[in-house]
Order: sequence, then C-alpha cells, then structure tokens
Amino acid sequence: MAMKRPGYCAGGALLLTLLGCGGCGSSASDGGTARGVGDGAIPGAGPSEGDSGVGIGADSASGAATGGSSGFTGGAARSGAGGAGPITVPTPPSAGNGGGITPSILTAGTWDDNRNFDFFRTYRDSLYDAQTPGLLPFAESDHVAANARFAEPPGARQTLDVSFVIDTTGSMGDEIRYLQTEFIALSSVIAQKYPDATQRWSLVLYRDTADEYVVRWFDFRDDPAEFQLRLQEQSADGGGDIPEAPDQALAKVSELAWRTDADTARLAFWVADAPHHADNAPALASAIDALSALDVHVYPVASSGVDELTELSMRQTAQLTGGRYLFLTNDSGVGGDHKEPTIPCYFVTKLNVAIARMVDIELSGDYREPTSAEVIRTSGDLQSGACTLSSGETVVAY
Repeated sequence: MAMKRPGYCAGGALLLTLLGCGGCGSSASDGGTARGVGDGAIPGAGPSEGDSGVGIGADSASGAATGGSSGFTGGAARSGAGGAGPITVPTPPSAGNGGGITPSILTAGTWDDNRNFDFFRTYRDSLYDAQTPGLLPFAESDHVAANARFAEPPGARQTLDVSFVIDTTGSMGDEIRYLQTEFIALSSVIAQKYPDATQRWSLVLYRDTADEYVVRWFDFRDDPAEFQLRLQEQSADGGGDIPEAPDQALAKVSELAWRTDADTARLAFWVADAPHHADNAPALASAIDALSALDVHVYPVASSGVDELTELSMRQTAQLTGGRYLFLTNDSGVGGDHKEPTIPCYFVTKLNVAIARMVDIELSGDYREPTSAEVIRTSGDLQSGACTLSSGETVVAY
C-alpha cells in the first residue's frame, strides 16, 4: 500500500447466545498447529471431551496454551494453560428469551460504495483532508483497484461460509441481546431459499487489550444449532476507553478455515460501535488486505455510537473487500442514538431482512432492492431505488 500524500489514508447476551464456547483457527492439514484453551477461554469448554478436540482460542498480550487434538489453532492465552473439562451445552433460549425479546426488531439501512464510487471518493477525501488520527494507510489506487474488481457482483455461488465478528465490550450489551435472535433466524431463512447451499458458520469475538480477553473465536461448523449453543454463554463487558481491537479480530478472521473454491460465497458480518486505536491503523489495514486476498466480503454493521472514523473505516473495509456498509437506525428504539450515515438516501428495513438480502445477492449474483413489503421507511428523495444529488450525480440506494 502506498500513501497518496501525508495524511491521505483509506480509510451480554442475546447475539452472544449463538456461540457458547469453543474456537479454533486454521486446520493443521493446512499447516496449523494444534492448541487448546487459555484463561480467556470459556469455563468448561475444554477440548478433551465431546468436541473432537476443538476448544476456544483467546488472544491476549502474553503466554501460550497448548493442548487439544483436532489440529485447530487456538490462541495466545493471558496467563498460561487453561484446564480442560467436559463441555456444558447450554439450553437454547425459549421464544422471546424470557425477557420479551423477539427476532426482527433491529432496523438497518445498507449502502454500496462500489456502486457509488465517485460519491465515495468525495466523502473519503473530505475526511482525509482533515487528517483525523487513525485513518487507514490506503492509497487512492487501492480503492480504484477494488472498485474495478467489485463494481458488479460475482456470479451465482453454491455454498456459503459466514463469520460473525462481534465487538463484545460493555457498550454493545443492549444490541447484542437483540442481535442474537436475529442471527438465530437467519440460518433458517437461507436454508429455505437455498436448500442445496451448504452453510458453515464461525464467530470471532473481541474486546480490548486490558479486558478479560482480546479475541475469542470459534471456527467453521456446518450445524447452525451448534453455533447457537456456542454463543449462548457469552456476555458483553469491558471496554472502558472508546477504541477497541478490531484489527486483531479481523486478522483472526483471515486465519479461519475458509473454503477457497470458486463456488463458495465468503462473508464476514462485523458488528461494532467503536473505532480501532489510532496507532493500530496499519495493523487494521493489513487485516483488510488479507481478507481481500481471500475474497472474503466484509459487511460491517455499525451500531449505536459510531463516530466519523468508525464509519469511514467500516465503509473502506466494505469497499476494499467487496461488501456493503450496514448501519442500525433509530427506528427500532433499541440501544443508544445511531449516527446518521454520510449518504444521501437509503431504504430502512429490519436488520434480518437486510442481512438475508446481502446473502441472497452473494449466492444469486443478482442485485435487488428491498420489496415494498420489506421497506419500513426511506431517507432522501428516492425514485426507483436511486436519488439525484445537487451536482446532478445519481446514486443507487441498493
């Protein structure tokens, strides 16, 4: 990556009921080293019993735990080896989760900066010129190359790998509780529409360097019910200062056991409300490069409280990897105030509808706007899925 000029850069709960314990990284068949759990691992989720040797990995500042037998990569432990024990399978949440929480509550808009590249460049340059600390060190040529690659969707795909990357710090608590139910329903929607598309799910959780753990992960499995159980025991906590460690989380995502064949759609939904540490901008850029090289399309989901740097970094990540920017809106009444994105027009749908539509586009290879039944409201002067700017430029809102 080359710099254009100095200051120019490209840029607990319910959700947490889907995962519950263990994680792993790259397979030993691909040269990975088998490891086990550290003290950041989930209690009782050791690799020795009932889980084919798969435990959860927890990255932090020091130490390394070894063990396990499946050939999956775990992580660096905070303070030496953690114990192995029987896996406790949590009880799935009942309808409403006993707290009145039901699926299809969160609301979101979507935006594709590759379909609106000239608008994106103007937006990006306005923030680069301000030289905000933490801007990502991408040159304009990086964005131009990505646009040439991703301006149109790929052809139809037959199989699906999805990783959810979740900021689990304390500020995410309200939305995490709702997000869990959204993701539980998502697998069923995909299975109904694409019954022959093999689904695999993984999850990467992250906080910050001073927290209980920095990164935890659970590698791909083809059983959504197991994925749900793995997430159930997690909770939102920690954080403190505003920046978190998405650079380490996205780096871990690139190490997961993605299928690499041309028939697999590879998606990562990155759900967060805070930026990276300014000093870690180069590390985040490297993680984005690694995901782009794997053809993993990242779909950020901006939650309440995002700032300008977070929106810019998320939109750059989506543009550079061929994903789209998703952003929660205030229509649901869940969580804190949600930042109005720097875009001129958009559709608001339920979040699960937006995510399912992104998956549909990836598997079918066809763009489509939301149906009239899916639209809760519109923002801006939308006509036939597009709006015209004062400059005369037309941008597409789907």
